[in-house]
Amino acid sequence: MDEWKPEYMPAPLTEETSFVVLFPKYRENYLKEFWPFVQSELQKYGIACGLNLVEGSMSVKTTRKTWDPYSILKARDLIKLLSRSVPYQQAIKILQDGIECDIIKIGGFTRNKDKFIKRRQRLIGPNGATLKAIELVTKCYVLVQGTTVCGMGEFKGLKRLRKLVTDCMKNIHPIYHIKELMIKIELAKDPKLAEESWDRFLPKFHAKKAKKKQLRNLKTKKDKELNPFPDPITPSKEDLEIETGEYFIKEKERLEKKKKDKIMEKIKEKKEKKNSNSQQNDE
Repeated sequence: MDEWKPEYMPAPLTEETSFVVLFPKYRENYLKEFWPFVQSELQKYGIACGLNLVEGSMSVKTTRKTWDPYSILKARDLIKLLSRSVPYQQAIKILQDGIECDIIKIGGFTRNKDKFIKRRQRLIGPNGATLKAIELVTKCYVLVQGTTVCGMGEFKGLKRLRKLVTDCMKNIHPIYHIKELMIKIELAKDPKLAEESWDRFLPKFHAKKAKKKQLRNLKTKKDKELNPFPDPITPSKEDLEIETGEYFIKEKERLEKKKKDKIMEKIKEKKEKKNSNSQQNDE
């Protein structure tokens, strides 16, 4: 495609377009330092920009000197990237043709904070090794910051990056996508395979643990027959004795024993009294 030139737009824009983006407080000093460079770059396209430190916002708008209608969208992406901690040297490349950006929100995939931190750390990897591999495979600049992932590159690479990041936050390790993309890059070099399907070359990964759990659940459901009534209560020892009649027989024996014990006690008392009386008489 040919580059857009000022000659292609003889008349100025009839309407003003503006965008405002908020930034966190920790970015204030950095933006103050680099804002003159941002202004000078945007002035080349005839776009005005402002930095409001009281509200914590950056704004861009078109002027009568704007000669590229699409440049306002590029300027909007520029201030978005600067607010998401992308360095100025990298963010300014968004003004070039053929380079786009994608800000992927990853905060809403999991409610558990520990799970979120672990899955986000998978994107970075040990000493940033996984992040470098992702950049090489997708040919995009990637920055993981807070609850967002910023990507800069071509549309094709950004599409791959979005799929990789979303799957990683859904508990699919990024190494699987990296392997698949590496194979695709090698296959693309062969012109003979341009019109063929690559499915036979690509690795197929299966979630084994999930299948085992599903099979177990199915087995238990089949084994258990649905019953609308509760299970019968197991009878106690006393209930069984009452049914057979043993309980009442034992009760009779217990009462008879009590009577016998009382009679024996009375006999013992009488004997003791007799003995005591006989001793007194002898004296």
